[in-house]
Amino acid sequence: MADYDVAIIGGGLNGTSVARDAAGRGLRVILLEQGDLGSGASQASPRLVHGDLAGLERREFFRVRRALRERDVWLRIAPHLVRPMRFAIPAHAEERPPWHLRSLLLLYEHLASRSGLPRSTTLDVTHHPVGNALKRPFGTAFEYSDCVVDDSRLVVLTAVDAAARGAEIRTGARVTRAERGDTWRLVAIDRGYRRVITSRSLVNATGAWTASVADTVLRVPAPQLATVQISQIVVRRLFDCDNVYAFQNPDGQLIFASPYERDFTLIGSVSHAFKGDPAIVAMDVREVAYLCDAANRYFREQIAPVDVLRTISGANSVVAAGRRMGGGAASLDYRRGRAPLLTIFGGDVTTARRRAERAVTEFTRFYPMTPRWTATAPLPGGEFAWQRFETEVDIARDRWRFLSDAQARRLVAAYGLNVRDVLGDAKEKADLGPAFGPELTGAEVRYLMRKEWARFPDDILWRRSKLGLTMPQADRDALAAFMAKPD
Repeated sequence: MADYDVAIIGGGLNGTSVARDAAGRGLRVILLEQGDLGSGASQASPRLVHGDLAGLERREFFRVRRALRERDVWLRIAPHLVRPMRFAIPAHAEERPPWHLRSLLLLYEHLASRSGLPRSTTLDVTHHPVGNALKRPFGTAFEYSDCVVDDSRLVVLTAVDAAARGAEIRTGARVTRAERGDTWRLVAIDRGYRRVITSRSLVNATGAWTASVADTVLRVPAPQLATVQISQIVVRRLFDCDNVYAFQNPDGQLIFASPYERDFTLIGSVSHAFKGDPAIVAMDVREVAYLCDAANRYFREQIAPVDVLRTISGANSVVAAGRRMGGGAASLDYRRGRAPLLTIFGGDVTTARRRAERAVTEFTRFYPMTPRWTATAPLPGGEFAWQRFETEVDIARDRWRFLSDAQARRLVAAYGLNVRDVLGDAKEKADLGPAFGPELTGAEVRYLMRKEWARFPDDILWRRSKLGLTMPQADRDALAAFMAKPD
């Protein structure tokens, strides 16, 4: 008898979503990730949960409607991670005419008719806070509702929920060989030790490594995929309002400028075909200049490449014919007497849950399993309505009075109701152990290591949080020493 029903290679959003779905349907699941959870394309997504307004111009009406329905699902099951925002599109005489933008927004809202988010409106930005950061030529903007997400934490909490439902999550576990018979026999180097694993089926969810893993590890025909790189830049905060700006560029692309970790602005994204090692992805200087120029067309405060504090890039596999980030799919390879192989690749954050649900459903021909369930079950800490987010922040501040509003907001946004497991019965900040910078404490670090598979400082500073943007080097060194001996 095999050790597991489903073995998954890859700990990005696709892999963890499959693990969560399959474990919740009663299957024995193991997930093997060679690095850290969400350390590939998942950490470089545009951080949007949306229907893709530009998709309407490509007449992708059904895809947009499905994505908008998934947006509402995420709001229900992850209200701490997925936050409604108002998006503002300044009208530009040289780009889409105002009537065109208004028509797109009306159709967008019609496709999302069951959403409880505020409807779109027209703004006179000369008398509205949205206009304070804009150049004077923009007198009109259109405002509509969509959502932003902490993509890296979404990956981690999906894995946490999978583990709570019985899945085994192994990070630092690289599969070196796979042999296929009536079951799969995998050889993995698991944190320095050789381990042999048998499974009734296998899922290749390795992102940009999908084709190479198929060829060199699984030794099956590699799927015909393209690889794309997607990138953003982080600069200082360029505006005071809480809106996300959607800028029209002369090439027809929409560029988003979002509030990012309170003191910064995230601008993106740009994508292009990628060739090379997916572990080494760097943003081209021309792309940095492109995004700076896009922002400078609209914002009063001008930026240059020298003002970029951080670039964020990742590579992913997509359908070869489409060569776009939204092109995700799953395919099942099964022949009599041969263990099933499911390959899942590409796709955006918004549709990841549905993509995994459909992928796991492919296994119903092999295993008895319980019905689909992930659309209604909240992720860990998300057992509250999204409209109560501010209330939960107030509750946290009232219970742990040493927290500032900004600190309480970060913790609730990261952990939801599970913030109580991080802070416990602390009466003052000193009860949480050593401090690393103004926000990170020993209690939080221990929690992340014990419950969320954090092993190294970067796992915490750039994926489970973005505190690496502000933490001084001395505190990073202290954090590394603490993580070496957390007890």
